[in-house]
Amino acid sequence: MKKTSGMTTFMGNPMTLLGETIKVGDKAPDFTAIGEGLKPVKLSDYAGKVVLISSVPSVDTGVCAAQTRKFNVEAANLGDVAILTLSCDLPFALGRFCAAEGIDKVVTLSDHKDTDFGLKYGFLIEELRLLNRGIVVIDKAGIVKYVEYVKENTEHPDYDAALAAAHKLV
Repeated sequence: MKKTSGMTTFMGNPMTLLGETIKVGDKAPDFTAIGEGLKPVKLSDYAGKVVLISSVPSVDTGVCAAQTRKFNVEAANLGDVAILTLSCDLPFALGRFCAAEGIDKVVTLSDHKDTDFGLKYGFLIEELRLLNRGIVVIDKAGIVKYVEYVKENTEHPDYDAALAAAHKLV
């Protein structure tokens, strides 16, 4: 398995990402994560739609919660874009978070079971078994059009750049 060092930190400490890092122009690999009601959800379930993937370490942290709330609010301005938030949080924790925060436009998915997304997109942090913070935007044909691996996981991603990339595709 590929390991990438020097690309990201967590609280200033260098981290190792597992899996192939995704790049603009790549065909977006299909993945399966766990959704509401413990049902498997695949990227291919959104075939033919623009998809914005928001990857967060855990919705139980301030920056991750803010990132998820931000995309929930922005969903109204994006039109027909599927917004998926992925973390290694358990599906039950994601459900409680969404209920408490009024998250109703973003689909939260757990990558806890198989870390399929994390490994196929190179977002899995080896030292923590959490996902690296970042964003991936995929067009209707399934091609990656924007990628950000946030360098320091305690910092916010570039929301404006990700939203601009998604807006261009709708």
